[in-house]
Amino acid sequence: MTIAIVGAGLGGLVLARVLHVNGMEAVVYERESSRDARGQGGMLDIHSGQRALREAGLIDQFYAIARGEGQDLRLLEPDGTLLLQEDTPDDAPLARPEVDRADLRDLLLDSLPEDVVRWGHAFTSADNGLLHFADGSSATYDLLVGADGAQSRVRALLTDARPAHIGQNVVEVGIPDIDRTHPDLAAMVGRGNYWVLGNGMSLAAQRNGDGRVRIGLSFYNTAEDWFATTGIPFDDPAAARARLIDLLSGWDARFTALIAACDDTVVPRSITTLPIGLTWPSRSDVTLLGDAAHLMPPVGEGANMALLDGALLGLALAAHPDDFPAAVREYEREMFERTSAAARMSEDVQQLLMSPDAAQKMLAFFQPG
Repeated sequence: MTIAIVGAGLGGLVLARVLHVNGMEAVVYERESSRDARGQGGMLDIHSGQRALREAGLIDQFYAIARGEGQDLRLLEPDGTLLLQEDTPDDAPLARPEVDRADLRDLLLDSLPEDVVRWGHAFTSADNGLLHFADGSSATYDLLVGADGAQSRVRALLTDARPAHIGQNVVEVGIPDIDRTHPDLAAMVGRGNYWVLGNGMSLAAQRNGDGRVRIGLSFYNTAEDWFATTGIPFDDPAAARARLIDLLSGWDARFTALIAACDDTVVPRSITTLPIGLTWPSRSDVTLLGDAAHLMPPVGEGANMALLDGALLGLALAAHPDDFPAAVREYEREMFERTSAAARMSEDVQQLLMSPDAAQKMLAFFQPG
């Protein structure tokens, strides 16, 4: 029985690893040419997803690369008022440690036999037990798992649902080697997450393990074509930074100084999600996990759900090695319920962020009562 996984993201790799430790093998097909073909993004807050790493036999290795200090949090208003500062003691439990996405992906890749991941295989279609790739090659499968992210091509085999814009547009920028180049700004941001909320916008600065601070400027209640109307010249990084500073008019000078200190990486992102509670009629030969199944607002649940998806599907298949349809049904029943709850919670947080008094509402969220 051949298990084919499309996509070498966190969920697909955890699935392959859990199958491997349970004596079952899978093949992972990835469109990228190698593990280093592109950057993997910033830090992840791993909480419920730790269970997946335990099932994969990798929890100790995870703790070795996780950053406990990444649990630190500072919350401010645009005028510079500090609302909340939480500094994590060095000996605190790793309940929600941060980890670099690339480091976590490398941990998973290194835990698999070398021939499990087939790089340079861009999936195009599947039918009658045969996968087709962009280079004209093909491969057989008994079970196809779509772990191919927000723009999943496998998803179309199960549902017509597509991601839709949620009224948020983000510009990502960053400051490399901040401790050396801008020690004053490094001290201001701190060791973990730094949030400024208000006026229909947010600035989220996040310390990465490599010394870089990644900064996301979010603009809420904006249309899908908002970037085309703002005049941000993304092909001219210096001018783009100047325009972003203009958009932060009235914000404390310390926040605009963060933007001015950024390098020439300026990346626009339009935020989309799948419908909350998305399901599909179970099929014996195809299923989905991660963003392919339940793309959520980016508030800290997506990676954790993907890790759990991969681990729990792997356990279900290991429990029913001769009955893949039963394993898929068992997995999907649990996954639909779990991820629907996570998506509803994520949507609630998203609505807080989009509200006029977002900072005060998030303060109440972090310190209820």
